[in-house]
Amino acid sequence: MPFPRSSGVLLHPTSLPSRFGIGDLGSGAKQFIDFLHSSLQQYWQVLPLGPTGFGNSPYMCYSAMAGNPLLISPEKLVTDGLLSKDNVHDIPDFSPYRVDYDRVIEFKANLFKTACKNFISGATAEQKADFEEFCHSKAYWLDDFALFMALKDAHGGDSWYAWSPELMQREPTALSRAKSELAETIFYHKFIQYQFFHQWLEIKTYANKKGIDIIGDIPIYVAHDSADVWANPDYFYLDEETGEPTQMAGVPPDYFSETGQLWGNPIYHWERLQKQGFKWWIQRFEAMLDYVDIIRIDHFRGFEAFWSVPQGEETAINGKWVKAPGEELFKAIRQKLGKLPVLAEDLGVITPDVEALRDEFEFPGMKVLQFAFGSDPGNPFLPFNFPRNCVVYTGTHDNDTTLSWFNNLNDWERRNLLLYLGGSISQDGIHWDLIRLALSSVANQAIIPLQDVLGYGGDTRMNFPGTDTGNWEWRYHEDAIHQSLSEKLRDLTVLFGRAPLSKG
Repeated sequence: MPFPRSSGVLLHPTSLPSRFGIGDLGSGAKQFIDFLHSSLQQYWQVLPLGPTGFGNSPYMCYSAMAGNPLLISPEKLVTDGLLSKDNVHDIPDFSPYRVDYDRVIEFKANLFKTACKNFISGATAEQKADFEEFCHSKAYWLDDFALFMALKDAHGGDSWYAWSPELMQREPTALSRAKSELAETIFYHKFIQYQFFHQWLEIKTYANKKGIDIIGDIPIYVAHDSADVWANPDYFYLDEETGEPTQMAGVPPDYFSETGQLWGNPIYHWERLQKQGFKWWIQRFEAMLDYVDIIRIDHFRGFEAFWSVPQGEETAINGKWVKAPGEELFKAIRQKLGKLPVLAEDLGVITPDVEALRDEFEFPGMKVLQFAFGSDPGNPFLPFNFPRNCVVYTGTHDNDTTLSWFNNLNDWERRNLLLYLGGSISQDGIHWDLIRLALSSVANQAIIPLQDVLGYGGDTRMNFPGTDTGNWEWRYHEDAIHQSLSEKLRDLTVLFGRAPLSKG
């Protein structure tokens, strides 16, 4: 669906300031929302909010529907009476600029276990009833997820396909025994999810009251080691005995990698999903719309055709394109949920069929300015080639920051960019020149990564595609966003007609 002319900022919550080693849903989140509000922004775009596994990637989560416990604010747990001030008094010396995931996980897990014990012993009747209602309303994914996580804990974190055959293949007797033996741990994981959604919905409500919508992110694929795959093996191409994917997801060689990207996620068994009326996918969209306002579909082109790589390959080169029933899927979701507030990440190898699928449902596609200056005037990322129904970015979480990108441009591309900007960089710097270019374009929506608003270099890049370590760690200091920065962004937002009508 087309959106009104507007703008926003891309920032994953882990990058928020907090004294607990990682951004969370406490006061830092509200400070950021206040910054967006005073800057007349209308969107806060986040990355997937699920519980992260190996590599800490929000695109490789233990569940497509659960929340990330690391985002739970200890401050809020104190306010809600589940922790004492003494519990959060002795905090490790965490860096305010990077996330040390191993230390944060250990520190927060101890706090959460204490909070859970306090809830069991001291929750009011009203709190208990609210918890029970949450468990009931989310049972369609929460029961499997809590059991999955309890079993992972019992197996020292091993992946589900390394468990005993009866648990790996979900034999009813084995599952019943596990539910009984692990009841305490299962309760803990349900409690943690309850706290995440309680805190997240409070933040979302705060944002919505300030006129800011949350843009969430739904990866097309789910992690192999996830509750989704373990609980629904028929929906994926898996070896029945080993649980390994027989076909793996990825993308062919592209801008980011000469050998493509081999993600390793199992490919969907679309025929079986379609026979079930796409029930699992409808539930997934329904779950997301419970806690975001707009959904960005990552790797949208995979709904028209996907890159399938046989088991045993070490790169994505030897894959092939396979058709997917995207039109039937989105019709089924629309019939159930109505017209979808969706943005389509349509980057990569885009064919006329992908564009037709996107346009049939009026999903805005993405334009990235960092891709605009390396070819000829027909480049679809040049602003004069934009349709109105699209969303423009200076860069995404997979790109370098604009400042670092510019400093590393080849001479020819740099010359093209400077000619486009009128011959030189302004006094405000290249990052503000590209922000201005994005905001002034005809694209209905413009989203700017916070690193570009701040003018930061490559050391604040969020992700290097194709690498497993060192990503998702950047955080900004609370002093980085201030009134003069807000006014600068606000002025451009008003100038280019992207301010809310009631405030402009």
